[in-house]
Amino acid sequence: MPTDVKIKKGLRLNLKGEATETFEQAEKSKTIALIPANFYSLVPKMVLKEGAKLKAGDEVFFSKYSDKTRVVSPVSGTLKEVRRGAKRKILDVIIEADETQEYKDFGVMDPLKSDSSEVKERIFSTGLGILLNQRPYNVPANADDTPKAIYISAYNTAPLTGSAEFILKDRVEFFQAGINALTKLTGGIVYLGVDKQSASFLKDIENVEVLNISGPHPAGNVGTLIHETEPMNRGERVWTVNPEDVAIIGEQFKTGKYNAQRTVAVTGTSAKNRLYFKTIAGSEVKSVLKDFEDNSRIISGNVLTGEKVEADGYLNFFANELTVIPEGNEYRMFGWLPFKDNNIHSMSKTSLSWLFPKKKYEVNTNINGEERALVVTGEMEEVMPLDIFPMQLIKACMAGDIEKMESLGIYEVVPEDFALIDYTNTSKIEAQSIIRSGLDIMLTEVG
Repeated sequence: MPTDVKIKKGLRLNLKGEATETFEQAEKSKTIALIPANFYSLVPKMVLKEGAKLKAGDEVFFSKYSDKTRVVSPVSGTLKEVRRGAKRKILDVIIEADETQEYKDFGVMDPLKSDSSEVKERIFSTGLGILLNQRPYNVPANADDTPKAIYISAYNTAPLTGSAEFILKDRVEFFQAGINALTKLTGGIVYLGVDKQSASFLKDIENVEVLNISGPHPAGNVGTLIHETEPMNRGERVWTVNPEDVAIIGEQFKTGKYNAQRTVAVTGTSAKNRLYFKTIAGSEVKSVLKDFEDNSRIISGNVLTGEKVEADGYLNFFANELTVIPEGNEYRMFGWLPFKDNNIHSMSKTSLSWLFPKKKYEVNTNINGEERALVVTGEMEEVMPLDIFPMQLIKACMAGDIEKMESLGIYEVVPEDFALIDYTNTSKIEAQSIIRSGLDIMLTEVG
């Protein structure tokens, strides 16, 4: 029987600019970028040199601290350039794609008929392991660990996010094969979060425990699902994986080919062609985004947790959204007046938007104020469904107090769990950045 996950605290942020559920093939990207920063905490060591020829699936670099954590090429082509920064830190690995793609053949394997150790070896030796993230810390999974559970959220409740159900509708067979492989990696349960209100094919997927999600954002966050089912304690590990990456894993097992297909929903009011584009992970932004308004910000990801990219930059390796919204460099005179403009969304009653709960809003990047020495008691708790004290945890992270961070639940959270606090808090503090700093301390000092 499916398990219900019902969340009451949070916020439904209705924004204009959703993508129409129509697929379109993106323009072929001439180059692909593998950006080590997309794989948080991974320090890369190159396997190939500039000018090397490679096939899709060939290893490009691995983690300095774990040679089993490997990143492979999404395309066949030529390793064009390794861009470095200060102290020769690798910033980007640029691959020039061939016109006709060649794939490394890993062979076909049925995970249900294979030993767990064989499946695990296959996943990590062929570069699929980089698609798995570890909690706590939200870093690439360690091949030497055995997680107590694996979580997949196929219901993203963040604003203007792509529909996993739509993205996967033509890849159901591969998704099921990926699930079968994941079951071999844990002695526990593989959880799949889905929309309770949807009559989705995802509810018929085998070898998983379905979690029927209802409630406002962040109900669909993986952190919320973990908290509601198997909360984290010190020394425990769970792994998480994005829905489309499950299909990538399954396709490699069924066909022997590493097909790093990435379906990107172009969203936001400043984008003029808002559709779902099929491309390759790490593609050029301009291969997907052709037409958008001037004075706009391009975000690889959603408006709450995504990262700013340039029009001549590259997509985040894991992002299923490309969001384009106006820059917030135009200010309203007397913008503090609550009756002046009801098109400004506010969780409090500082604008008339609270009278229109179902209205959709056009947002920009303006944060409407600067950081303030003001903390409103109970404000953060209104959008935090986890059973933690967010304000106290933020303070402990700022102070670098390891014992307090542990007692306040640092192992249960990642930055995206604090995205709504970034959006709603009166202090205008960067909560996600503070939590990331706290997690980095714990990762270094505790491990």
